[in-house]
Amino acid sequence: MRRARRHDLLAALEAGLPAETRLAAGWRERDEVTVCAGEPVDSALTDAVRAALEPDAASPPSGLFVERWPLPGGRYAAVAARVAGEFDPDLRMSWSEMARSLLAIHLESERLLRRAELLEKSERLQQALYEIADLAGSGIELSAMLRMIHHVIGGLMYAANFYIVLYDDVRDTVRFLYFADERDDWVAQPDREIPASEMPNSLTLALLRHGDPVRGSSDAVRRQLGIVRDPSHGPDSEDWLGVPMRRDDRICGAIVVQSYDRGGMYGEEERALLAFVAQHILTALERHLARGELEDRVRERTHALERLNQELQAEIEERQRAEKLQSALFRIAELSISAPSLDDFYREVHGIVGELLYARNFYIAMISEDGERLEFPYSIDERDGRRQSRPLGFGLTEYVLTRRQTLLVRRADIEQMAAEGELISRGSAAACWLGVPLWRNDQAVGVIAVQSYTHEIEFTRRDQELLTFVAHHIGIGLERKRSQEQLLTAHVELEQRVEARTRELARANRELVAQIGERLRAEQRLTHQARHDSLTGLPNRSHLVDCLTEAIDTTHSHPHSLFAVLYLDLDRFKLVNDSAGHSAGDELLMEASRRIASCIRPGDVVARLGGDEFAVLVHELDSVATVERLAGRILEVLGQPWWVAGREVFPSASVGIALWHPRYRSGSELLRDADAAMYRAKAAGRGRWATFDEAMREEAMRILDLEADLRRAINGEGFVAFYQPIVRLSDRRVVGHEALLRWQQAGGELLSPSSFIGVGENSSLIEEVDWLVYAQVADRIAHTQGGYISVNVSPRHFRDSAFADRLLRLLDKAKADPRRLRIEITEVALLEEAPRVLNMLKHLRGHGVLAQLDDFGTGFSALSYLHRFPIECLKIDQSFIAGLGSETRVESEAVVRAIQALAGSLGIHTVAEGIENVHQQRVVRELGCTLGQGYLYGRPLPELVSVIEEVETLAG
Repeated sequence: MRRARRHDLLAALEAGLPAETRLAAGWRERDEVTVCAGEPVDSALTDAVRAALEPDAASPPSGLFVERWPLPGGRYAAVAARVAGEFDPDLRMSWSEMARSLLAIHLESERLLRRAELLEKSERLQQALYEIADLAGSGIELSAMLRMIHHVIGGLMYAANFYIVLYDDVRDTVRFLYFADERDDWVAQPDREIPASEMPNSLTLALLRHGDPVRGSSDAVRRQLGIVRDPSHGPDSEDWLGVPMRRDDRICGAIVVQSYDRGGMYGEEERALLAFVAQHILTALERHLARGELEDRVRERTHALERLNQELQAEIEERQRAEKLQSALFRIAELSISAPSLDDFYREVHGIVGELLYARNFYIAMISEDGERLEFPYSIDERDGRRQSRPLGFGLTEYVLTRRQTLLVRRADIEQMAAEGELISRGSAAACWLGVPLWRNDQAVGVIAVQSYTHEIEFTRRDQELLTFVAHHIGIGLERKRSQEQLLTAHVELEQRVEARTRELARANRELVAQIGERLRAEQRLTHQARHDSLTGLPNRSHLVDCLTEAIDTTHSHPHSLFAVLYLDLDRFKLVNDSAGHSAGDELLMEASRRIASCIRPGDVVARLGGDEFAVLVHELDSVATVERLAGRILEVLGQPWWVAGREVFPSASVGIALWHPRYRSGSELLRDADAAMYRAKAAGRGRWATFDEAMREEAMRILDLEADLRRAINGEGFVAFYQPIVRLSDRRVVGHEALLRWQQAGGELLSPSSFIGVGENSSLIEEVDWLVYAQVADRIAHTQGGYISVNVSPRHFRDSAFADRLLRLLDKAKADPRRLRIEITEVALLEEAPRVLNMLKHLRGHGVLAQLDDFGTGFSALSYLHRFPIECLKIDQSFIAGLGSETRVESEAVVRAIQALAGSLGIHTVAEGIENVHQQRVVRELGCTLGQGYLYGRPLPELVSVIEEVETLAG
């Protein structure tokens, strides 16, 4: 069809040219060039067309008419003609325009035809895949499914000769699931696994091991795969196409089609199509085989469940028997208590045994008290009437008592035992007899027996075990019943004694009632004391929290009601307590409680929370201004003068107000926010009130979030040590570094301690952070050479007596030299727990860890402590160094000179902190300081610095 269209194209082009004109036309799409010419082909014309379609086309040969046009889509077209005779220029121009249009139309129609063919093939392929998927989900047999798959493949390409093979690469075997061939009469056995060793020169096996699609004649494929011809593997084909089926990186099988009559039946398009379809066929096969395996497993599971069901039924029957036996035992135990008499007990026991086994002939025999006779307290029998007491003899009952074991015998056994002289049979002859001894204190004192008079009813070993088990409990019940009768005898005497004891208890009960009344009153007093303050008599925190809970519940049911909490703290109460004594402080607290109580309305609650802290619960507020006026009134009343211990004092307080908001879930949260507002008032200057607002809440949430971030940073190693060099001022040589804490946040931002140290200290997390830094410094010392590294130690660490040992263990674990570590402490640490700090510093110094006094001159400057503590160095605070170049230069020089003189007298050296320019460096050198630290020598960095370059200008 395509050839005919091109012939028509040439005919249309030639129609506009003079007669006897020869013509060739062509076009270029991307890198593919197509040329068509009439018969016979003029090679000069076709070559001219090809040359014209090249990007750098040369001039056309003489004697030929050549035209070249660009077309849409990056395509080019060209024609070459050998014109006989003259060709009018105007006609030539018209023909050229027509030829360009015809070629453009032809190329577009070719493109549309190719697209239509591609869509048709895609539809056929999609339909084939749908059919394969439907076959995989159907319940038909494998052979039928494979025949239908063969039919589907035949709709896509020539597939008269077609087979499917599965490959097990572990066992190196193949299975021909399906084989259809026009010439080869070999019959495939789908369930048979053929070892690879049996087919060494098979094209199929070579394809599976090759792993990639192969096509061509049988000879060409054998040459490509490197095998020789083997006639046993069937006739050769003119065209052979094999495609492996893969699952991940494993070859699972192959599909092969072949043609015996024509070569070139399968091209690249058929190879790609068969390779694509092969994977879907593999999926269908796997699903079908998996369904078969599932059915086998379901069948096996069904058989297993049937066996399990049988076992379960047997277990249920056994459990029902056990439950029935257990019920019987419970009833026997109950009879031993509830039966009015022994006769009733025996009769009920007979009924219970009859529910467990055949017991229409049943009796209980007991040895008399003197041991000479056999008594029958209970007997029921179809043939023999009531059995009478008799002397002990040689009957079946006596046999069981003598042997002290259970006996199960049939009529023949009884006759044989009688013939052998072991017993003498009494009464009617039984077809089967079962007797079990009854025990009392390891002595056989009786027998319980059942018997049948017909051979249709015989007792079994199970009945023997059952009656033996029941007899044991019957013996226990008999003993218990006998004990009951003995107890009845003693009951009368006991009643008399109980009556006398009852009179005594009545008297004791009257006394106990009086004691209980006194205890209730004491409990009421204790409850009041537990819920009220012992000094002021006001409700305490627990009582207030309960009142807050009630107020919150009331507000939930009445949403428009409003209440508030005022949190009060007396200002400078400790001053009164320390100066005038605790009794004066108590008087002040009682007076304050009276004054606060005088300001509130009936129904409001005043509570003392502890120390000098009070709280007021204000109900039924109409506005915020009401509670603010109350706070002002309380401050005014509290501010009136009061004489305490002969002195006139003017009390004042700070008040925090928290208003009810639905976000509060408990009274403790309200108290917390009121307390925060109180501290805000105290920070604003005392003697005033503040209301908790969203800003405070956001600040509280910020602190909570920061604390949470701190905890996550501790767990995620977000804290790192940065190192600032300490240099010798004379030659700028680095003698050590100070390790400074930095917080490396997730976004890469570095935070200095000033932004989080307060939260860390309040939450006690800063100590954990310090230990992370200490570990990094120890590791740095262990893996570097050079001077010392100093770390800052908070006074908190000295409260732990194990701090020094823990620090030394950390250094030892890291294999770090303790002599290269310095600890920097503040003057506050020397004043708190001075003896403990002294011992720790001496202990550390004994192992080479020296102490430096940081920020010297800004704290208490308790000079009397310096000569007692093993301080190696004084670090002059940077505030004095900064003053060397300002208006306070004279004062700063005097302080630095004094510190230098003090250090010289104590034999220790100094480090000037915060040197930022050459002028400061020169001044501190002149004042006698030998070491320096500051931005002039370098900012804190994550790595140690070994050399400081000379700088003559201000450092960044």
